[in-house]
Amino acid sequence: MSIAIQVGQQAPDFTLYNSEKQKITLSDYKGKNVLLLFFPQAFTGTCTKELCSMRDNIALYNQANAQVFGISVDSIFTLARYKEDQQLNFPLLSDFNKNVSTEYGTIYDTFVFDMHGVSKRSAFLIDKAGIIRYAEVLETATDLPDFQSIQKTLDTLI
Repeated sequence: MSIAIQVGQQAPDFTLYNSEKQKITLSDYKGKNVLLLFFPQAFTGTCTKELCSMRDNIALYNQANAQVFGISVDSIFTLARYKEDQQLNFPLLSDFNKNVSTEYGTIYDTFVFDMHGVSKRSAFLIDKAGIIRYAEVLETATDLPDFQSIQKTLDTLI
Protein backbone atom coordinates (compact mmCIF):
# COMPACT_ATOMS: atom_id res chain seq x y z
CA MET A 1 0.00 0.00 0.00
CA SER A 2 1.39 3.38 -0.96
CA ILE A 3 1.00 6.53 1.08
CA ALA A 4 1.52 9.93 -0.48
CA ILE A 5 4.81 11.55 0.47
CA GLN A 6 4.29 14.96 2.03
CA VAL A 7 6.52 18.02 1.96
CA GLY A 8 8.16 18.38 5.37
CA GLN A 9 8.44 14.68 6.15
CA GLN A 10 11.63 12.63 6.31
CA ALA A 11 12.39 11.03 2.95
CA PRO A 12 12.04 7.24 3.13
CA ASP A 13 15.49 5.72 2.88
CA PHE A 14 16.24 3.11 0.23
CA THR A 15 19.00 1.20 -1.48
CA LEU A 16 18.84 0.49 -5.22
CA TYR A 17 21.31 -0.63 -7.86
CA ASN A 18 22.47 1.89 -10.45
CA SER A 19 23.12 1.11 -14.10
CA GLU A 20 26.78 0.40 -13.22
CA LYS A 21 25.62 -2.42 -10.85
CA GLN A 22 26.57 -0.49 -7.70
CA LYS A 23 24.33 -0.12 -4.65
CA ILE A 24 23.17 3.44 -3.98
CA THR A 25 21.65 4.32 -0.60
CA LEU A 26 19.76 7.59 -0.23
CA SER A 27 20.91 8.25 3.35
CA ASP A 28 24.53 8.24 2.13
CA TYR A 29 23.70 11.58 0.47
CA LYS A 30 22.80 13.46 3.67
CA GLY A 31 24.58 16.80 3.56
CA LYS A 32 23.66 17.16 -0.11
CA ASN A 33 20.38 18.10 -1.78
CA VAL A 34 18.89 15.23 -3.80
CA LEU A 35 16.42 15.30 -6.68
CA LEU A 36 14.65 12.00 -7.32
CA LEU A 37 13.02 11.77 -10.75
CA PHE A 38 10.82 8.71 -11.10
CA PHE A 39 9.97 7.95 -14.74
CA PRO A 40 7.78 5.26 -16.34
CA GLN A 41 10.10 3.58 -18.83
CA ALA A 42 13.38 4.03 -20.63
CA PHE A 43 13.36 4.54 -24.40
CA THR A 44 9.96 6.28 -24.44
CA GLY A 45 9.37 9.75 -25.86
CA THR A 46 8.42 11.78 -22.79
CA CYS A 47 10.97 10.07 -20.55
CA THR A 48 13.72 10.78 -23.07
CA LYS A 49 12.61 14.42 -23.35
CA GLU A 50 12.61 14.80 -19.55
CA LEU A 51 15.93 13.09 -18.87
CA CYS A 52 17.75 14.70 -21.79
CA SER A 53 16.53 18.09 -20.55
CA MET A 54 17.98 17.21 -17.15
CA ARG A 55 21.24 16.16 -18.84
CA ASP A 56 21.43 19.48 -20.68
CA ASN A 57 20.73 21.49 -17.50
CA ILE A 58 22.73 19.43 -15.00
CA ALA A 59 25.01 22.40 -14.23
CA LEU A 60 22.09 24.12 -12.45
CA TYR A 61 21.81 21.19 -10.07
CA ASN A 62 25.56 20.71 -9.65
CA GLN A 63 25.91 24.40 -8.70
CA ALA A 64 23.23 23.90 -6.04
CA ASN A 65 25.06 20.89 -4.52
CA ALA A 66 22.21 18.65 -5.68
CA GLN A 67 22.56 15.02 -6.73
CA VAL A 68 20.06 13.97 -9.41
CA PHE A 69 18.85 10.37 -9.67
CA GLY A 70 16.53 8.96 -12.32
CA ILE A 71 14.51 5.98 -11.05
CA SER A 72 12.39 3.51 -13.01
CA VAL A 73 11.27 -0.11 -12.75
CA ASP A 74 13.44 -0.99 -15.75
CA SER A 75 16.28 -3.47 -15.19
CA ILE A 76 19.81 -2.25 -14.58
CA PHE A 77 20.74 -3.63 -18.01
CA THR A 78 18.04 -1.61 -19.78
CA LEU A 79 19.02 1.50 -17.82
CA ALA A 80 22.71 1.03 -18.68
CA ARG A 81 21.92 0.93 -22.40
CA TYR A 82 19.53 3.88 -22.12
CA LYS A 83 22.06 5.97 -20.18
CA GLU A 84 24.73 5.22 -22.77
CA ASP A 85 22.45 5.88 -25.76
CA GLN A 86 21.24 9.21 -24.35
CA GLN A 87 24.64 10.18 -22.86
CA LEU A 88 23.00 10.91 -19.51
CA ASN A 89 25.34 12.49 -16.97
CA PHE A 90 23.59 11.44 -13.76
CA PRO A 91 22.86 8.01 -12.23
CA LEU A 92 19.87 5.89 -13.18
CA LEU A 93 18.56 3.56 -10.48
CA SER A 94 16.59 0.37 -11.02
CA ASP A 95 13.52 -0.11 -8.84
CA PHE A 96 12.83 -3.41 -10.58
CA ASN A 97 11.10 -4.84 -7.50
CA LYS A 98 8.90 -1.70 -7.27
CA ASN A 99 9.53 -1.24 -3.54
CA VAL A 100 10.71 2.38 -3.66
CA SER A 101 8.09 3.50 -6.19
CA THR A 102 5.45 1.95 -3.96
CA GLU A 103 6.86 3.51 -0.78
CA TYR A 104 6.95 6.94 -2.42
CA GLY A 105 3.35 6.54 -3.63
CA THR A 106 4.34 6.87 -7.26
CA ILE A 107 3.26 3.68 -8.98
CA TYR A 108 0.49 2.93 -11.48
CA ASP A 109 -1.80 0.02 -10.71
CA THR A 110 -2.34 -0.26 -14.47
CA PHE A 111 -0.30 1.44 -17.18
CA VAL A 112 -0.45 1.21 -20.98
CA PHE A 113 -0.75 -2.20 -22.63
CA ASP A 114 -2.06 -3.68 -19.36
CA MET A 115 1.32 -3.30 -17.64
CA HIS A 116 1.17 -3.24 -13.83
CA GLY A 117 3.55 -1.59 -11.38
CA VAL A 118 5.16 1.08 -13.55
CA SER A 119 6.50 4.24 -11.85
CA LYS A 120 4.52 7.44 -12.32
CA ARG A 121 6.49 10.44 -13.50
CA SER A 122 7.35 12.16 -10.23
CA ALA A 123 9.83 14.55 -8.67
CA PHE A 124 10.96 14.72 -5.05
CA LEU A 125 13.48 17.29 -3.85
CA ILE A 126 15.15 16.31 -0.60
CA ASP A 127 17.22 18.76 1.44
CA LYS A 128 20.60 18.17 3.09
CA ALA A 129 18.90 16.90 6.27
CA GLY A 130 16.84 14.32 4.35
CA ILE A 131 13.54 16.25 4.48
CA ILE A 132 11.20 16.35 1.46
CA ARG A 133 11.01 19.98 0.28
CA TYR A 134 9.19 19.43 -3.04
CA ALA A 135 6.91 16.59 -4.11
CA GLU A 136 5.07 16.20 -7.41
CA VAL A 137 3.41 13.00 -8.62
CA LEU A 138 1.90 13.20 -12.10
CA GLU A 139 -1.04 11.01 -13.07
CA THR A 140 -0.58 11.58 -16.82
CA ALA A 141 2.63 10.02 -18.14
CA THR A 142 3.03 12.61 -20.90
CA ASP A 143 3.17 15.50 -18.41
CA LEU A 144 6.54 16.76 -17.20
CA PRO A 145 7.47 17.90 -13.68
CA ASP A 146 7.44 21.63 -13.01
CA PHE A 147 11.18 22.17 -13.26
CA GLN A 148 10.82 25.93 -12.62
CA SER A 149 9.19 25.22 -9.26
CA ILE A 150 11.82 22.60 -8.47
CA GLN A 151 14.58 25.10 -9.27
CA LYS A 152 12.91 27.83 -7.14
CA THR A 153 12.67 25.40 -4.22
CA LEU A 154 16.27 24.34 -4.73
CA ASP A 155 17.37 28.00 -4.70
CA THR A 156 15.95 28.31 -1.17
CA LEU A 157 18.05 25.36 0.03
CA ILE A 158 21.47 26.68 -0.95
